[in-house]
Amino acid sequence: MANRGATRPNGPNAGNKICQFKLVLLGESAVGKSSLVLRFVKGQFHEFQESTIGAAFLTQTVCLDDTTVKFEIWDTAGQERYHSLAPMYYRGAQAAIVVYDITNEESFARAKNWVKELQRQASPNIVIALAGNKADLANKRAVDFQQKNCPRMNHRMQEPTLPEEEE
Repeated sequence: MANRGATRPNGPNAGNKICQFKLVLLGESAVGKSSLVLRFVKGQFHEFQESTIGAAFLTQTVCLDDTTVKFEIWDTAGQERYHSLAPMYYRGAQAAIVVYDITNEESFARAKNWVKELQRQASPNIVIALAGNKADLANKRAVDFQQKNCPRMNHRMQEPTLPEEEE
């Protein structure tokens, strides 16, 4: 991962390390990439999210111990007509999240293709995460957790847990 190693010379966080990472979200249309980013960046969720056209760029800064991490996030469009633009967004990325919809088996099959493409064409050190989205629709699940433990993915994945709802 890239660590730009910059430090702030003055101010309340003087001496803190600052790391900057390019993160790209890939996946088919309507799997919830934009919803994930919106939740991470703004803490918001919109039931009806418009499709992304081309790509959207957002940033989020997170403080971890004595390190400030700035994410430069590219939320890519999932429609097939934008697929050829994807390399422009994942080029130079330190991390990629490939998103699929747990209620849509085809989106999982295509997610595996995204992972293969990243393994072939992205930076050799890129960190790739596979995210099954729409866990709130578990009663409509079409992708069994066991399907995700695919030998071609190189690593076993763990079933995510949902955060406890605040009352």
